[in-house]
Amino acid sequence: MAFSHKSVLLEETISNLKIKPDGIYVDGTLGGGGHSYEIASLLTTGRLIGIDQDDAAIAAAGERLSPFREKVTIVRNNYVNTCSVLNELGIDRVDGIMLDLGVSSYQLDTAERGFSYKTDTTLDMRMDRRQSISAKEIVNDYTETQLFHVIRDYGEDPFAKNIAKHIVSARMKAPIETTGQLNEIIKAAIPAKIRATGGHPSKRTFQAIRIECNHELDVLKDSLAKLIEVLNPGGRLCVITFHSLEDRIVKTIFRQNENPCTCPPEFPVCVCGRKPLGKVITKKPILPDTEEQEKNSRSKSAKLRVFERI
Repeated sequence: MAFSHKSVLLEETISNLKIKPDGIYVDGTLGGGGHSYEIASLLTTGRLIGIDQDDAAIAAAGERLSPFREKVTIVRNNYVNTCSVLNELGIDRVDGIMLDLGVSSYQLDTAERGFSYKTDTTLDMRMDRRQSISAKEIVNDYTETQLFHVIRDYGEDPFAKNIAKHIVSARMKAPIETTGQLNEIIKAAIPAKIRATGGHPSKRTFQAIRIECNHELDVLKDSLAKLIEVLNPGGRLCVITFHSLEDRIVKTIFRQNENPCTCPPEFPVCVCGRKPLGKVITKKPILPDTEEQEKNSRSKSAKLRVFERI
């Protein structure tokens, strides 16, 4: 299957990066290379570093970006390691960084990757297939309490307790091997009248297990401040999120870097010595317009936030 992914908020992201033809840019979630293609096409003597942990994305992006081969360096890694990737390439600072979080259309639509609840396949959900722990290990090895916390915290599912209980009960009879089996277990844990009106019953639990499997929120929390630090003055960090948990992290860390002072409000002057690293460009997130939402249903929950280094 070809790696296809509709780049969400493409024009808005590119315009907010304020591309300089001789600048250095990082796409930390390369995917199929949609955003990167637009960045590379605006560079003359500049350079683009594309990072992704998914081998299929690396192969697809390499092909898509082949017209710009001399300007583009592709690295298989996780964006949490951007600073060490840049160090290895002899780069100290960059002019812009973008992250397009969440799962690509390709990952969702490739059945055997196990990201989607719409097809019955092996439980996997690893964005980096080199890692040993997959969704199957989480579902079969986590305690009931651990599962409850994952589903409640990352899926925000009101039936998390019951779903965890049903999973543990089912796996005592036989290991849970497939997305189809997990679907049926979740379905049984949610009252019929809720299932009739509340969207797909597995949506929240699958999201939660995927986030846990790939440490997505930890990676985001551990990365943003470091990414801001490697920006040149005037350089921008653009982050596209797809659910409230990610968006909250981005919003909070951007605010902390805009106003890092920890002095009590009653202090007449700042004594903590913490200086702002930049400013939040987007006081409210940028959302896809109606046309994009109609063309690409997966864009509906997308939010773009932008931070500029001073």
